[in-house]
Amino acid sequence: MSKGIRGPEGRFGWLFVAPAILIIGVFLVLPILLALYVSVSNWNGLGSPLGNSSFVGGVNYQKVLVDSGLAQRDFGTAIRNNLYYVLFVVPLQTALSLFLAVQVNRRLLKGRGFFRTAFYFPSVTSSIAITTIFIFLFTSSGAVNQVIGWLGINGPNWFADASGIFSPATGAVPGDGPLGLSWAQWLSGPSVAMCVLIILAIFTTSGTFMLLFLAALQNVGAEIEEAAAVDGAGPFRSFFSVTLPMLKPTLFTVLTLGLIGTWQVFDQIYLTGGGDPGKTTLTPAFLAYDTSFANLKWGQGAAIAFILFAIIVALTMLQRWVLRDRDLGRSGLRRQTRAMARLQRDAAAGAKR
Repeated sequence: MSKGIRGPEGRFGWLFVAPAILIIGVFLVLPILLALYVSVSNWNGLGSPLGNSSFVGGVNYQKVLVDSGLAQRDFGTAIRNNLYYVLFVVPLQTALSLFLAVQVNRRLLKGRGFFRTAFYFPSVTSSIAITTIFIFLFTSSGAVNQVIGWLGINGPNWFADASGIFSPATGAVPGDGPLGLSWAQWLSGPSVAMCVLIILAIFTTSGTFMLLFLAALQNVGAEIEEAAAVDGAGPFRSFFSVTLPMLKPTLFTVLTLGLIGTWQVFDQIYLTGGGDPGKTTLTPAFLAYDTSFANLKWGQGAAIAFILFAIIVALTMLQRWVLRDRDLGRSGLRRQTRAMARLQRDAAAGAKR
């Protein structure tokens, strides 16, 4: 039998990658498979899940998604809370990080290094420390309420206010919604306490995404922006028609990382009361932890974790479909080719001058 052109190199290749494959298999693949088994078993966390549990099929998933009861209502509440958290945090942190990147990328700005460090500093600070500071800032007698008091407004007790910000407009909405909640509960919006966590997330993550946008902006050639200016485009038109389309890969990365991070929020929830007030800050990640470690329902907790994984994958694929490069067609390609040729021509003319 022929050994091929390269002889035994294939065997040596597998030998070199075997340690990495072994580590990935032992510390990643096997735990995932074991967790998947736990999600379809009645393991209570005592002993080995392979020897101290029995197979129950989709019962754990059924309790969370189908059966009416406390487990379904808690899961529905967690999904509602996290959904509003994502809808507020991801767009705002993306817009703010892009705005900051544009500002610190200006050549006329003095002290750009200082501002880059200042904007990025909250991202490298311990989330526990920043959350603790926010707890002190947003107490009933904290600095935020004192500032609001100077304006003649009585500030709320932020972390004790469970009312939804849209409740006055949706309190009379009739009907029962999915996952054991009414439509009024689904449409009530994030609670006042969750709004503080939204502000906290935007404050701590915008600096990291600012650096991603900044790196992408520095790869946009100055001659392209100059060509757009020569072509008659103003600053806003140049940004939205020339610069922003060139940032599309980075924009997709930022949105994907933001989406994944916001659906996995845990430590801020743990530090601010574990879902209090009234479970209005409860999230699926914390619910999976609480169900497993506090209630010893490890099968149900694992089922919540895998449902959360499926939600993240589905939303990421949807986001990728929305931001995909669509076929421009022949006429669209011709227009794009002519526009790029005009920009290059103007850039060459500007370089000669």
